[in-house]
Amino acid sequence: MTLQNKYEKLKKDLAPLQKLAVAFSGGTDSSFLLAAAAEILGPQNVLACIGISSSLPQYQLNLARQIARHLGVRLLEVPLSELDDPNYRANQADRCFHCKRHQMLTIRRQAAQEGFLHLACGSNLDDRDDYRPGSEAVAALGVLTPLADAQLTKEDIRTLSRQRNLPTAELPASPCLASRIAYGIEITEDKLRQVEQAENFLRALGFGVLRVRHHGRLARIEVPAEQIETLTEETCRRKIVEQFKSLGFQYITVDLQGFRSGSLNEILPES
Repeated sequence: MTLQNKYEKLKKDLAPLQKLAVAFSGGTDSSFLLAAAAEILGPQNVLACIGISSSLPQYQLNLARQIARHLGVRLLEVPLSELDDPNYRANQADRCFHCKRHQMLTIRRQAAQEGFLHLACGSNLDDRDDYRPGSEAVAALGVLTPLADAQLTKEDIRTLSRQRNLPTAELPASPCLASRIAYGIEITEDKLRQVEQAENFLRALGFGVLRVRHHGRLARIEVPAEQIETLTEETCRRKIVEQFKSLGFQYITVDLQGFRSGSLNEILPES
């Protein structure tokens, strides 16, 4: 199927909905879905819904606000309370299921009150090949996945986003802050804040693609392998150690394998 055929399939699926709420993060996938829905249904018939909690970085919320304004779509900021769920706080391998279920139920309820009875998320075709318990929650709740249904991959979405001059076309993936905390370590607001402040500090030093993995008293930094030498240069290294210790980390390490999405899943047994 050509890229144009995929987009025509997306248009065909979205058009009958008339009004659509989009679970929105400001990332590449949900931003493209929001743009496509606004183009097909009209921006007045689309509602962007972003869940607000400690696991959402402030810079990502700011970006989401900018994208929604850029597209002329109203943004509904929905307070979440996933930390009230002991299954989420326990941070086992199914954490994302409990998080996504709470998020989608809350957003769907709020969107319905605004008159938007259909809810879609930005899952793409590639997501079906990864370990994503959150996708199980999405499927169980009947949340629409029009990008995946149209067989659009991440690279397809970046290409279509570039064609539409969307500022998110080349945006690195940025899952929620809870995904940085090693399985089995309880998720707390303080730990989420530690991760956010540590990653913000590295961005301020010029690193774009990165993760700070939280292993209790130990922080494990991931940047692309070609940037490890820059990260560990003496002046930079000293700044990072000082800042991370001020945030409460006792040990600071650099992952010599470099950045890779979902590295915390490497310890999970193969199904």
